[in-house]
Amino acid sequence: MKPGLIPTESARFRLFLFLLFSFLLIHDIGAQIMYQMPTNQKVNVGSYGRVGVDWNFENGGSVGRRLNLNNMGSIGGRLEEQDYLEVVPNFDWIPKEGDSTRIYAQLRLSMYSTSQASFGNSTSNSLGGLEFAMPEMYVEARNIKNSGVSVWVGARLYRGEDVHIADHFYFNDHSGQGFGVEFKKTRLTALYIASTDTTSTVPPYFYLNIKTGTPSTALRQRVVITAEQDFDIDDHNQITLLGEFHRMADADGEIENDSIKEEFNFPSDYGAVLGVRYNRRIKTETAGSFNHFSLRYGGGIANGGDGGLSRTWLTYGAPDSLKQNFQGAYSVALVNHLLLNFSKKYTLNGYVIFTNSKGAADTNGLAKTFFDREVYNRKFDFTVGIRNQHYLSDYFHLLTEVHYSQRKDGVNPWASMLKFSVAPVYVPTGQRNTWARPHLRFVISAARYNDYAQETLYSPYLELTGARKWGTYFGVKAEWWIWD
Repeated sequence: MKPGLIPTESARFRLFLFLLFSFLLIHDIGAQIMYQMPTNQKVNVGSYGRVGVDWNFENGGSVGRRLNLNNMGSIGGRLEEQDYLEVVPNFDWIPKEGDSTRIYAQLRLSMYSTSQASFGNSTSNSLGGLEFAMPEMYVEARNIKNSGVSVWVGARLYRGEDVHIADHFYFNDHSGQGFGVEFKKTRLTALYIASTDTTSTVPPYFYLNIKTGTPSTALRQRVVITAEQDFDIDDHNQITLLGEFHRMADADGEIENDSIKEEFNFPSDYGAVLGVRYNRRIKTETAGSFNHFSLRYGGGIANGGDGGLSRTWLTYGAPDSLKQNFQGAYSVALVNHLLLNFSKKYTLNGYVIFTNSKGAADTNGLAKTFFDREVYNRKFDFTVGIRNQHYLSDYFHLLTEVHYSQRKDGVNPWASMLKFSVAPVYVPTGQRNTWARPHLRFVISAARYNDYAQETLYSPYLELTGARKWGTYFGVKAEWWIWD
């Protein structure tokens, strides 16, 4: 093998995963493998993906950039999202005859580019190339012995409804690693969050342990206990109550070495969340209409999240520099999501998202984290959006969207964006349904920014082009999903 062609350790691991899943997925077509699939087991595969090309008529014709405001992700419209892939193998066990328990293990493999490069022109070795992740690996036994009790253990994307046109999972995104128990309409979960990412997590999840006399990095966990309860009012109305408790233990050890900064050892901290969600099924000519409203309050270290995510363990803001904790921090999150299937010719989908978050520092502006990195200690963001879906025929639909977003970081002025999108869609399945996939789309978007957003280049598009009042985006995109 020539020098430079020897695969790296990470490349060999990815090759191993590829071969492993290749063997698992071809057992039904007579492949000769060492282990035979027992008759009481089966494999299903789900997937979500989007892929395409996009461009701006700027800087000589560049790759398209998202028009949304910074720090808000896809809130403000998702038609400009970059390539992304999930493959979800699910391994089912069939219990003995007469046992209603459903048993399965599920993996979720995801892939995305860390730059604007498309999948077809990027590899894991490219500059800003492909990243691989495994956000799910868990085992669940559901409806054990027809008792209504389910248990699961592992890493899971454990979440409820989302505002699809803004790609925002809200209210109860309890994704993480832990275990849970469900009984009919009651859900209890314990998550154990740990990380070594010092750029995005506050308070930090590690510290210097010096009890042995030798400084060494040690991880500590945040324990997140969650409880949810559904109440069915009638066939069309349901209320869900949410409670969470978060705690991070003391860093272990006392400072005995003057050369070690005290900020590397952190005191214990805690937080709590209360929330309520109201779901209403609306009767329309075509079934599937609804209105979902949720209100959630998080305090202390449970005041996350930001950047389009709603996970409460993504603590926002800076700590109190004197007390060295997040007591006094809070976040209020309100979401309303509406879908109306008026007929076989038209669907209306709209949403409102409002968030007000504050850290524990004594300022609304910039403040320092435990690692002396400056972050904004308060923010407001508000977005309202509407998608009109016209079913021109079984196979051709027309999407038109309008989104308005505004955001205020600290004591800065408001940044705002008004965006219009038009997307003719070919739907090869021939279904007149807003959830029909795959979609083949031609996307045209235009956004108008206020003066402050222009001056601060407050969007990925403006960061590319410089200060402009209008931004444009063009793309030819595909999106699909398939689940068992």
